[in-house]
Amino acid sequence: MAPLTCTKLSLITIAGVVTQIIGLSFFVFGFFPVKPALPGTSGSESFYVPACDFVSNQSDTTLPSDKLKSSYQELSGIPPSFDRLILMIVDGLPAEFVLGKDGKPPKKQFKEAMPYTQSLLASGSAIGYHAKAAPPTVTMPRLKAMVSGAIGGFLDVAFNFNTQAMTDDNLLGQFFKIGWKMVMLGDETWLKLFPGLFKRHDGVSSFYVKDTVQVDQNVSRHLGDELSKDDWDLLILHYLGLDHVGHIGGRNSALMAPKMKEMDEVVKLIHSSINQSQGNGQGRTLLMIVSDHGMTENGNHGGSTYEETDTLALFIGLRNHVFDYASVINQIDIAPTLALLFGVPIPKNNVGVLIREAFDSLKEDKHLRALELNSWQLLRLLQAQLSGLPCRNFPCDAFYDHQSSGSTDCNHETEDMLCCLYIEATTLYTSWKSKRGFESASTKDYSSAAAAYYKFLKSASEWLSRRSTDKPVKLLALGLATMFVSTVILSSLMFCRLREIYHGGKQQSLNLNDSMNGWSLDETFILSVILILVSSMTSSSMVEEEQYIWYFLISTFYLLLLRKTAQSLCAVRFQSSFFTQNGQSREGYFRMCFVFLLLTSGRVLRGWHQGGVNWTSLPDISKWLEQAGSQHVKSLQLISAFLVISIGLFALFSIESKGKCFQMVRLSFLISGLLVLLHITKYQDYTFSSTNYGATLLVQIIYAILGVATIGTVVALPWVIPFSTSKICPTDNTISPLFLSIHEKFPLVELRDSLYVIGWAYVLCWCLLQLLLQQPINTTPILLLLLQILAGTLYFARSGTHHKEWVEIAAFYYLGMAGHFALGNTNTLATIDVAGAFIGISSHSTLLSGILMFIITYASPMFILLSLVIYISMKNMAHLVIPEKAGPGDHLMMMLGFSCLVPLVINSILLTSYTVVLLLMQNHLFVWSVFSPKYLYVCATAVCTYIGVFIVATTGFYAYFVLDMRKQKPYSC
Repeated sequence: MAPLTCTKLSLITIAGVVTQIIGLSFFVFGFFPVKPALPGTSGSESFYVPACDFVSNQSDTTLPSDKLKSSYQELSGIPPSFDRLILMIVDGLPAEFVLGKDGKPPKKQFKEAMPYTQSLLASGSAIGYHAKAAPPTVTMPRLKAMVSGAIGGFLDVAFNFNTQAMTDDNLLGQFFKIGWKMVMLGDETWLKLFPGLFKRHDGVSSFYVKDTVQVDQNVSRHLGDELSKDDWDLLILHYLGLDHVGHIGGRNSALMAPKMKEMDEVVKLIHSSINQSQGNGQGRTLLMIVSDHGMTENGNHGGSTYEETDTLALFIGLRNHVFDYASVINQIDIAPTLALLFGVPIPKNNVGVLIREAFDSLKEDKHLRALELNSWQLLRLLQAQLSGLPCRNFPCDAFYDHQSSGSTDCNHETEDMLCCLYIEATTLYTSWKSKRGFESASTKDYSSAAAAYYKFLKSASEWLSRRSTDKPVKLLALGLATMFVSTVILSSLMFCRLREIYHGGKQQSLNLNDSMNGWSLDETFILSVILILVSSMTSSSMVEEEQYIWYFLISTFYLLLLRKTAQSLCAVRFQSSFFTQNGQSREGYFRMCFVFLLLTSGRVLRGWHQGGVNWTSLPDISKWLEQAGSQHVKSLQLISAFLVISIGLFALFSIESKGKCFQMVRLSFLISGLLVLLHITKYQDYTFSSTNYGATLLVQIIYAILGVATIGTVVALPWVIPFSTSKICPTDNTISPLFLSIHEKFPLVELRDSLYVIGWAYVLCWCLLQLLLQQPINTTPILLLLLQILAGTLYFARSGTHHKEWVEIAAFYYLGMAGHFALGNTNTLATIDVAGAFIGISSHSTLLSGILMFIITYASPMFILLSLVIYISMKNMAHLVIPEKAGPGDHLMMMLGFSCLVPLVINSILLTSYTVVLLLMQNHLFVWSVFSPKYLYVCATAVCTYIGVFIVATTGFYAYFVLDMRKQKPYSC
């Protein structure tokens, strides 16, 4: 087999990565399709029993709006209970804050923050529910669920950042058809979902989370005028401030109670206005207060925990009820309830169930009629989705004749069970109607019919809600096969490279330690890590608590390093002469110190955040510091930031060269570091204030200086670095453990010098960005990660050939993943730091915010990949080149081959393996709440790996070719 050349290796690697991206795209679009919906909208046909051999009916579109409204009321047989609707959405408000939890009242501070709302609940003037939301718990899909009654696709979490017009049947479309005039104030998501439907509107961006004040004042400033007008039928008020408070400070933020008090004042104003308008004969108005999602202790959302899915549904205007703290509904139940309360057809794709208490004021026949209409609507969905439904043509076929005349247990397969429940409810309703007006008719008959309808509705709703969509098998198979091919390509390249280096020539193997020729314990462990990770992916609990696997594995690897270092020290003592022993022992003790630094910093990182899902309430270092007070957090943040900046600047200022280019690099990063410290001391407490122009401007200046300094260093340094016998890196290993001499075996010393400086520019730039963007409590973990990277790099650089390069780079990759969880990240979407994604942005930009969110979330993995440039410059890899065959391509493969291939191969294996797991778990109970969010993280990790490897490879290629060109044609700087 012909040996690999640099060109061949590069082209095949690029082909493998592109193949993987194509396969991943096929699989994602096949596994996460936009959930299919029945076309069209509900119309007059929804008030009739589903036709035999059901086909989709077209709604009435020819009638004028006023006649259509009258027609709906006549056909439904249920008079509208209200004339106008005020829908108030308090974004992110957990029901627990208003209704309590587990049947207990809310906490004292929350109860006292909303005295007027609590008085309405206590007097029976309001009825509240814990409305369970379906994941993903982000705004756009939750709004769509409330107005359509349908559960959207999982990828709505991505569409949440780029909302498109809603085309499915929904309440607002039904209201518009009957001539309602609608007004919207607040979150501009409504304007994107329903363009052209609102008579008046004033939208604000929902993603600019720094703003907790003006975003709500923009709504309330119009409220008095709108309440005094009678030219609207639906008024939507979407308040975002409480959600933004949560993103900034969490559930227990000092701003939470004042914000709830502000919302309580709004409720009081609206309710007083409603009472006054009803006294003036303006018709009955229903005030409904809802929240789209809850929030975790940290104030984030997006996952499926109780805290995130516990939303509020509060009706003010229904007849008096005895308040029950424990009342629970589904969020999708809001849509059919509002539809029948206001006399419009239930949206076509609704899977919700009528809220019982909302119809208690109706007479028995009207209540049963409402349940019948809801049952017909769900039956139409069942007919469309179950071709084998036995009662799909009921009452035209003979299915009814096969059922017993009395009540049955309906213990059948899904289709038969649903049919049995539906027919039982219909039979009881028909029996009650036949007895109505006679003495034989009793409340018991009515209750039995209502209970039978609710049983059918609940069963049908649950089945329709959890039913997985039909997935294109061919597309999934193509995507998985393509990813498998890419994994084989990249793994084969890795295998060929290993064989060429370690088994390709007798002449080079003689120069290596004996341990390089066979499998050692650390190599076996590195490979077993992949097997452990792949096998653990099949368990939902292991996915939820994945951080413990990484902590255990990386700690075990550090212990293996400790064992190997101790063995080498013992071997030196028994086998070497006195003078050789003295030098080698010193090197061994240095390596031992680095291992202890790795173990110590790793242990602190592990205890910094109690991540995962099940044990987040347990104490950790971050909680202790926050409980101790903000001053302690601030002090530790300043110390950590100062040390991070000092380490980076020390590395740059230790460079011997005094050229103007190096002076500019040093000065730029020095200024950036000082500005970051200024921001922390003066502005960070006000970073999230939308009115603090100075803080935003300062961050933008830091962004600009860092960008210019880093890019300028990468582009200019290879052109100006001097060709001379002096080296930029220190030459005496014994003076400082931070820097190593560049061995003379390597033919192009200036390349390693350039990469050394560029690598430190990357690392320092990344550290300064993290100091700006991460939560203050995460500043110390950034310092610890930097120490681990330095200790690991120095250990491997001093270890010579004791470890194979692919083992060292794989260990760095694992360190990056362990650091990812140590910064507080998990496999749930709720831990994504949205607040930090708006630092330095004066107005909302989806692109810029998305980039910053990615930088925050993948701080550790990208940190590791960028630090590989320093590792390349400090590691002696001359033994990877066969001297008699050495050429320019061999030099590049020697430095960049493993650094690019190892991360790509590990990522490829894990990505393909988890794709198989997700496919196998597609019918698992937790497929959408556990496995699918994890898969999104796996995909994002793949993107991070692609970007990091691209930066490393591009930097190496660019520096090499510039220096090679200068060497061929000398250039004086």
